[in-house]
Amino acid sequence: MRLMLGFLAFAALSGAASAKPAVPVPAPGPAPVAPPTDPKYILHLDLSTGGSVVIALRPDKAPINVERVRTLARAGFYDNVVFHRVIEGFMAQTGDPKGTGEGGSPLPDVKAEFNDLPHLRGAVSMARPADINGANSQFFIVFMPVLRLDGKYTVIGRATSGMEYVDAIQRGEPPANPSKILHAWMESDGPTAARVPLVIPAPVAAAPAAPSAPTGTGSPVTPTTPAPATAAPAPVPPK
Repeated sequence: MRLMLGFLAFAALSGAASAKPAVPVPAPGPAPVAPPTDPKYILHLDLSTGGSVVIALRPDKAPINVERVRTLARAGFYDNVVFHRVIEGFMAQTGDPKGTGEGGSPLPDVKAEFNDLPHLRGAVSMARPADINGANSQFFIVFMPVLRLDGKYTVIGRATSGMEYVDAIQRGEPPANPSKILHAWMESDGPTAARVPLVIPAPVAAAPAAPSAPTGTGSPVTPTTPAPATAAPAPVPPK
């Protein structure tokens, strides 16, 4: 009798366990997009600090900004351009032919393409002024993770080798003896490829301004002088 009761109890427990609904297995998500290996999007920066930085650009994440940097590199725009703003533990900024942070290329500014690429060590991101769509030619390379910049600056790629030459860039805002990009080139072209001239788009004629409406009674509004438009892209320094 004891064996029978034990068997019945075991059977009841087994039946209860088998009656539980099965836990659904979640379907696998989409595979992450691998960084491009196309030599067309591998940027080399030969630095005055003694070596070359190899950067895998990400046209899958920021196609417009990547194409801008690629176009300027192929035109020789970045050759002999200095790192004009270099902050220890933060980043090294370059891409301004004036070397002041106020210059850019003759091409129009490009729109922001904020993406999910983080500002980790070696990340290459477009510098810009207060206008989020004001990036042009300047970019910066991150020394250390600065995740507070995520979603505020467009990451276009990441250094895959040569960060020791980035670490050796002279610090300063501006540095007393700035390091520079000796030569920028795309792997698909090779270091001795002929420069590809920039194609400058024709300026678009501005529409005539509409006549201003007459003002009514009350205190007049004091006109303000707009600040001069500059291309002084500078990521906010760490506090």
